[in-house]
Amino acid sequence: MAMSGRFLIQKVAIITDSIACLTRELVEQYGIEIIPINFYAGGKLYKDWVDITPSESYELFLKDPESFKTSTASPGDCLKTYQSASKQAKDILCVTVSAKLSTVYNAAQEAKELAKTELPQTSTEVLDSQTATAAEGFIALAAARAAAAGKDLADVVSAAKEMRDRVSCVILLDTIRHVYRSGRIPKVASQVGSVLNIRPILTVSGAVHFAVAVRNRKHGIERILQMMRKKVGQSPVHIAVMHAYAPDEAEKLKKRVSTEFNCAELWLTEFSPIMGYACGTGTVGLAFYAEG
Repeated sequence: MAMSGRFLIQKVAIITDSIACLTRELVEQYGIEIIPINFYAGGKLYKDWVDITPSESYELFLKDPESFKTSTASPGDCLKTYQSASKQAKDILCVTVSAKLSTVYNAAQEAKELAKTELPQTSTEVLDSQTATAAEGFIALAAARAAAAGKDLADVVSAAKEMRDRVSCVILLDTIRHVYRSGRIPKVASQVGSVLNIRPILTVSGAVHFAVAVRNRKHGIERILQMMRKKVGQSPVHIAVMHAYAPDEAEKLKKRVSTEFNCAELWLTEFSPIMGYACGTGTVGLAFYAEG
């Protein structure tokens, strides 16, 4: 989002959080600002996206899973990002991870109130994506693409809300061992499921929902592809293939997707370690929406 002389090219700057799993290339292309989410590993504080890559985070996680703790963004973190975005455009839209999954939305709302004093010339809107991972990323991208087309704040918000109603997310876990961290099932059930090699398939719509369990990875991949095919059919489809420390598996999945679906857009990204904290390494997933 560059400047031309003293004039801003776009009317609206887009912000999202690091849980949206956007690639560096997409963030740079559309000038999207990222609110980093904090986590602790080995007693040290890290800022997701800023201090450490997802792969480095997963290496720390694998060394000592029990020391890995999340710590959400503060209103101050959000306000700092607003201040940076306000230098790029007159108005701001901040798209956050689902309020049912994190307190980022609340922090962003508090920062919006602070911004009325700190940034009096800037209008700021905060939108709950009602999802997470690259599904949230696609909502932020829809807003960014509308902003790049010169739309005003109301139209950019409208584009984001329209995408929120269309995008889906399905995730295949390689282990159920860490899912208790999400609060969805008791720790003992996670441990038993891990011993039995149960691999859950999850969807994200507001909260995380259990869809089905499979006994091996091959069946899991077939099932998530089947679930996506049922939703998109033969329509052109926009897809993000996601993984948590499983690049080879993700590349294989991306190749299958490219040959079996009518892809209008296809990119590969890593799960934020904030999500991996509950999903565990080896997780793969698909975020997608059909054109039309």
